[in-house]
Amino acid sequence: MKHLREELWFNVPDRRGYINITGKVRELVTQSGVQNGLCLVNAMHITASVYINDDESGLIQDYDDWLEKLAPFSAGADPAAGGYRHNRTGEDNADAHLKRQVMGRQVVVAITDGALDFGPWEQIFYAEFDGRRRKRVLVKIIGE
Repeated sequence: MKHLREELWFNVPDRRGYINITGKVRELVTQSGVQNGLCLVNAMHITASVYINDDESGLIQDYDDWLEKLAPFSAGADPAAGGYRHNRTGEDNADAHLKRQVMGRQVVVAITDGALDFGPWEQIFYAEFDGRRRKRVLVKIIGE
């Protein structure tokens, strides 16, 4: 069995951002030499996500708006004032933890005949919910 493990590093300058990483993952599949297998793409930080969807700017903005409604940013720690208990630790990123929980930690894509086996319009994204520092994504490819 062949395998490849690679880390992709990101430093999103804003609190939130969405990066299409499909091209880089495709390059790694080619580099691995795997013709048939699986590709795991996993956010290695608890305030970031990896997900699959369409690369359409309106949809990405809709996600961002929807997530901000579900878990709005608040630096406060008083739930009665719209804050989060987690922020009592000195952090201000409780909303980022909640957003990650909704969007998920990882995706797995089949590799068939040496290529990612996607449905129409599917792309892999890294979503950052507490940026402004360096974070990583693990790509693990296994197969024959």
